Amino acid sequence: MTSTRVPQADRTRAMRARLLEATVELLVERGFAGTSTTLVSERAGVSRGAQLHHFPTKNDLVVAAVEHLTELRGAELADAVEGLSRRDTRTVLRMLGDHFASPVFAAALELWVAARTDEALLAAVAPLEQRVGRETHRLTVAALGADESQPGVRELVQATLDLVRGLGLAQTITDDTARRRRILDGWADVLDRELARS
Repeated sequence: MTSTRVPQADRTRAMRARLLEATVELLVERGFAGTSTTLVSERAGVSRGAQLHHFPTKNDLVVAAVEHLTELRGAELADAVEGLSRRDTRTVLRMLGDHFASPVFAAALELWVAARTDEALLAAVAPLEQRVGRETHRLTVAALGADESQPGVRELVQATLDLVRGLGLAQTITDDTARRRRILDGWADVLDRELARS
């Protein structure tokens, strides 16, 4: 019986993935300040030496995690939009509200706060956040069936995303699910009325 040896490139990819997943988990649980390379290597089940080989500093690790998190957020939102059984405004807004209240959003928020005072992190976070913002906007337009060629529609979609992002921020402090749903249901009525006028 011969054992199949996993190619080095595959082992390296798997190790990096474990390190990045562990980083995101720790950002959610402990925040940026409480996330250390030592904790990440322990959580990932990777030796400290191997972790340092791939990511010599915390910022190297966090910048890679930002890119990983960007992909996760995009895939999570695309899957949520794809999984909608109905495309009415209320359902779309609830889905967006849930997305922006998710642990993945909380991890991204930790990075935003840290990037505010860390130039190297900001340089990594800013362009990726712009990419996430554009993709989120595009997916929202498609989910709502909105026609952005009509005056004011682009601004309505952006106001909607700003609203759900703010409600997601409130969720980080306390369970705000019931209030978030009431607000988004009311906004759905406004949005339907305004989109019908366009």
